[in-house]
Amino acid sequence: MTSIRLTMAQALTKYLAALRVEMADGSIQPYCGGVFAIFGHGNVAALGEALWAEREALPTYRAHNEQGMALAAVGFAKAHLRQRMMAVSSSIGPGATNMVTAAAVAHVNRIPLLLLPGDTFATRAPDPVLQQVESFQQGDVSANDCFRPVTRYFDRINRPEQLLTALPRAIQVMTDPANCGPVCLALPQDVQAHAFDYPTSFFEPEVIRFRRPPADAIELQRAVALLKTARRPMIVAGGGVLYSQACDTLRAFAEAYGIPVVESHGGKSALAWDHPLNLGAIGVDGGPAANLLAREADVVFAVGTRLQDFTTGSHALFAKSKLLSLNVQHFDASKWSGTSLVADAKVGLEQLTSALGGWAADAAWTQRAKAEAAGWVNKVTALTTHVPAPGTLPYDAEVIGAVRDSLNDAGGDSGTRDVALCAAGTLPAELHKLWRASLPGNYHMEYGYSCMGYEIAGALGVKMARPDQEVIVMVGDGSYMMMNSELATSVMLGKKLIIVVLDNRGYGCIQRLQTATGSAKFNNMLDDCIGEGGEASRIDFALHARSMGADAVHVKDVAELKREMARARAAQRTQVLVIDTTHTRVTAEGGCWWEVGIPEVSTRPEVQAAHAGFLEARKNQRV
Repeated sequence: MTSIRLTMAQALTKYLAALRVEMADGSIQPYCGGVFAIFGHGNVAALGEALWAEREALPTYRAHNEQGMALAAVGFAKAHLRQRMMAVSSSIGPGATNMVTAAAVAHVNRIPLLLLPGDTFATRAPDPVLQQVESFQQGDVSANDCFRPVTRYFDRINRPEQLLTALPRAIQVMTDPANCGPVCLALPQDVQAHAFDYPTSFFEPEVIRFRRPPADAIELQRAVALLKTARRPMIVAGGGVLYSQACDTLRAFAEAYGIPVVESHGGKSALAWDHPLNLGAIGVDGGPAANLLAREADVVFAVGTRLQDFTTGSHALFAKSKLLSLNVQHFDASKWSGTSLVADAKVGLEQLTSALGGWAADAAWTQRAKAEAAGWVNKVTALTTHVPAPGTLPYDAEVIGAVRDSLNDAGGDSGTRDVALCAAGTLPAELHKLWRASLPGNYHMEYGYSCMGYEIAGALGVKMARPDQEVIVMVGDGSYMMMNSELATSVMLGKKLIIVVLDNRGYGCIQRLQTATGSAKFNNMLDDCIGEGGEASRIDFALHARSMGADAVHVKDVAELKREMARARAAQRTQVLVIDTTHTRVTAEGGCWWEVGIPEVSTRPEVQAAHAGFLEARKNQRV
C-alpha cells in the first residue's frame, strides 16, 4: 500500500478537494464548493497553509463575520438542494462560537454544512491559550463543545490518523437523505500540524451518489388503504419534495388523482404558482384558499414536511383530518399519530402511483379546489398591484408587487428568473402568500430557524450556487441591522445581489404580536425606545450600504422602486434599494391560529381576554 506523508490539515483539504458528487442531471461536480475562512491563531498556521496549497481545486473565500460566512454556506447548500456543500473554518473562541447559530440554522433545516473550528492544544502544554474557555469540571471541554447539540455529528481530531475515520463519517452524515445536517470536526491547532503517512487510496474517494430508500411493503399498503378512503384529500408539499427532486412527480401525482396542493415555506416552488391545483401557502401565514380547504380535508397527505407549527396552525388547522406523512426521516413521518410512510419522496410517490389504481378525489372537490386557487391568484394580483394613497406609506405586498413586476414589464418572468430570499419578520408571511415562483428553488426562505440576519449572508451563498440568476433579498430594517457585513463580501467577491430594505423603523412584526396578545406597545419600535438623554434613531441605510461598496438609493415610493429595480437588474455590482414602509398594515386575507404563551395572570383586561381566547382555541389542537 502506497502512502503520502501529510499534515492532518493537508490531508483534510486534499480529501475535500477530491470529493465528487453525481448531480440529479447526471453531471459530476465537486461536492465541496469551497471553504469560507476567517483566519486566527487557531487555524491560520496549519489549516491556512493547507488551504493555500489546494486553492486551485478547493477555493478559499474570506468573509467578514463567522456567523455570516456559515450562513452563506447554508444558503449555498440549500440552493443546490443539498447536493453540494461548503466548509467553514474559524479560529478558537469567539470565532468558533460565532458559528453556533449558523449550525443551528443548518440543523433545523436539515442542510449540510462542514464546520472546521480551530481548537485548543491536544497536548495542553500551553494552557490556557488565548481565547480558551476553561472548564472547572471537565478538562477535555472547549468552546467547540457548544456545537454538540446543534450538529448531526461531532468529533474532535486529537491524532492525525483519526481523520481516516472521522472525515468519511462526516461526509456520510451530510449526504444521508434522512440524517442530513451540519457536522463539526474540531481541530486542535497542534494536531493540525502533525504529520502522518496517509494511504494514497484515501484521496481517491468514490463519487457520491444519493440513496433513494423505498417504502416498506406493509407501510405502503397502509398508506394506499388510507388514501383510498379519502374523498377530500389534500397534499402538503414540504422541502423534502425539492430535496428529493420530486417536483415533477408531485405534479403528476396531484394531476392524476385530482388532489389540491398547499405549500409550506420549505415546499413553496415545488409546484408552479399558476398550476390549477396549487392553493398556495398554508398555515399561520397561509392564504385563504389553502386554509379553507385544509379545514375540510378528510385526509392530509404531508410530503417531505416536518409539520412545523406555522404549517399546521399549532396542530389545530387540520386536526380533524386523518394524517399520512411521507418522509425519508422516520422522526418526521411518525409525528402526531399519523400513518407513516418512510421513503424518499420521489420513490414513495411513484410507489403510491403504481398501487392506487383508478382511485381519485371526488370530482366536486377537485373542481372546487381549482376555483379557489384561481380566485386566490386573482386576489394576489390585486393586492400586489394596489397603489397606496398619496401621502401614505406602502406595505409589504405593494413592495413585493413592484419588485416582481420590474422584470415582468420588460417581458421577463420573475417566477423563473429571480430567486427571492428572506428569513424573518413580517416579510416571510407576505412572501409566503404573495410571491410567485415558477421553478424549484426560486423561493428561498429560511423559516425553520427564522434567523434574523440570514438574509444577506444566505443570499451570498445562493448567488455562488446560482450565478446566472438574479438573487433578490427582501429584508426588514431589523434584520438588516442584525447582520449586514457580507454585503461587503458580495462586493469583494463580485457576487452581485439586489437587496431591498423595507424600513418600518423597528420590529413591527413583533409589536403586532405583542398587541394581539394583549400587551402594551413596548421595546419594539425605535421611537418607543429612546432612553433618557438619547436621540431618535436616524439610520441612513442607503448611505451605510454605499460605505460597504454597494450602489444604493433611497426611493420615495413603489413607483420609483419599480424603476430603480429595472436599473438594478442591469447593474453589475450589488445594489441596495431602501423604501420606507408601514408596520400597521398587513395582508388580512388568510392566516389561522398560532399558539403563543399568554399570561394566565395579568392586570390588563386585554391580556385576560387574549388568554381566554387562547384557552378556547387550544381545544381544537390535534391530540
